[in-house]
Amino acid sequence: MQQRRPPGTEEGWYALHDLRRIDWDAWRDATERERERALEEGIEYLRAHVEVTDSEEGGSAAFTVVGHKADLMVLHLRPTLEDLDRAERRFESTALAEFTERASSYVSVTEVSGYMHEELADGIEDIEDAGMRNYMKQRIYPEIPDAEHVCFYPMDKRRDPEYNWYDLPFEERSELMSAHGDIGREYAGKVSQIISGSVGLDDHEWGVTLFADDPTDIKHLLYEMRFDPSSSKFAEFGTFYVGRRFPPADLPAVFAGETVPTEGPDTGTGESGTDRAEDERHPGGTDEGSGSGSGSGGRPDTGGPDHEEIDAGTLSARLGQFGVDLEEYPEAGYGLLFRSDADAEELNEAVEGLRGNFDHYDTHVLTAVRADSGETAVVSLWRNERAANTASGFLADLPGVGSGTGAAFETDSADSADSTDTETHGTDEDGDIRGQLEDLDIYAGTPHGEDVYALVLYSEADPDRLRSELSDLGERFDHYDTHVKSAVYADEHGGGRSAIVSIWETKDAADTAGGYLSELPGIVARAGEESGFGTMGMFYTVKPAHREDFVETFGEVGGILEEMDGHLETALMTNETDENDMFIASQWRDREDAMEFFRSEAFRETVEWGREVLADRPRHVFLA
Repeated sequence: MQQRRPPGTEEGWYALHDLRRIDWDAWRDATERERERALEEGIEYLRAHVEVTDSEEGGSAAFTVVGHKADLMVLHLRPTLEDLDRAERRFESTALAEFTERASSYVSVTEVSGYMHEELADGIEDIEDAGMRNYMKQRIYPEIPDAEHVCFYPMDKRRDPEYNWYDLPFEERSELMSAHGDIGREYAGKVSQIISGSVGLDDHEWGVTLFADDPTDIKHLLYEMRFDPSSSKFAEFGTFYVGRRFPPADLPAVFAGETVPTEGPDTGTGESGTDRAEDERHPGGTDEGSGSGSGSGGRPDTGGPDHEEIDAGTLSARLGQFGVDLEEYPEAGYGLLFRSDADAEELNEAVEGLRGNFDHYDTHVLTAVRADSGETAVVSLWRNERAANTASGFLADLPGVGSGTGAAFETDSADSADSTDTETHGTDEDGDIRGQLEDLDIYAGTPHGEDVYALVLYSEADPDRLRSELSDLGERFDHYDTHVKSAVYADEHGGGRSAIVSIWETKDAADTAGGYLSELPGIVARAGEESGFGTMGMFYTVKPAHREDFVETFGEVGGILEEMDGHLETALMTNETDENDMFIASQWRDREDAMEFFRSEAFRETVEWGREVLADRPRHVFLA
């Protein structure tokens, strides 16, 4: 019999799912002092591990478990088994442990496999595609998603006489896994996952932990996957545990039977859970950094700038050697220099293509190939360090490039501040606007407490060609957790151009994606550039039975808009692959004209009517 070669794997952090039952009889019989001590020590234990004070890297989170199988689940991610062993024993030393008993546990290690990329057999660092490399590192060094609900279960691949996964050729297994992953990517932005391997570590082969704000999204995902051959023929499942996230400070509420999480100001998880540093080299970014209320106290450096920071004087002198006089570029706040041993013609061609993307950003000053005394280098100047750090990753991937250097320059330009970044058309960033909308009870682009960033471009290309090319690009975008969706929309009433909508969880990711989207065929304009002010009502997911009513009502509202001062144009755009998914784009003379409409009784009545016909709450995003 032919010996099957196992696909390569790369491991990251070890995982412990620690499931506990509460001894309610003992809790009721305990004195008030005993209870207080148990809760105090329990809070201290949970807070210390959520903040990862016991290790330089990892994450922890606490959940209540719904149903009879357990009452609590604590998830730990740590670099070593020793770390997990210590965390487990540390809990047993608390007074809280006296009122719990182990319901179950599961030990595993986060992993990615060769099904994801065949070059993994030689290790992640040998994968040439930097985007794929970073994506894999995010998978094995994950942040615990800050979602309300969790679902954990172990699983195996079948080894039955009829359906034996391990007897299939690699190509067939890889194809099945790819199709399985396609289903998961349809739930990007709704369900996040941590996949961990447990062969030789526990009773099953993998542990799967899913996170979502809406638990039915987890149900729908798993239900759909049950019909995929990878599951229907080859998967076996262990026990499922479902629960809800709670901060350490809410442990007393858990034992008191009260609602968690509570709304107190001290959640015990710190305030950095949403302040994650994004590696902007690729649209998905890479979460880095310090203690986090979202469950990660630290991660390895999976991205970051690919240059060494040096002093400004030294870099200025080196730039001068290559014919770059900084006095000619007073707006430059940060400079990069990457030397290359590649053929100058090849390097120049690659830089030309890269510069086309860079020029989409107002922070870009100069990127060029320069030569001096037989040496070739790429010089790149930017208005601020943050933008330069983004560019650094791309420059490091150029032919023949080694390590680079960079430095910040003094400049009087306001654009040089780190807080300045490229403008993403389609992004609701104006706090004043947001405040006005909140006063009007209008949803201003913050689903589940997180901003959504939208990019909209218009194209006159053939819609079929546009869909095909966006589909290819979307496959790359789907590698990143920050990608919500990208789709082609057509004018419901037969307009001459299509809209490409791309939605991301972070502004940095949307900015980076914009460079790629702008290269799609037939692009004629970017939303928000055609008027003094643009608005976009997004995520109009219409209930199928009310679709015709929605289109008819849009026509009535359009008639009202035509009579309003400052209104230029409004179009109803429909997703070409889902007729019930729509958005409304409007162009106005200025901001105040648009606000007059949002203050109007007609708009209020439309919003109220929409509650009955829409499957989800819409988001309003300002484009300019």
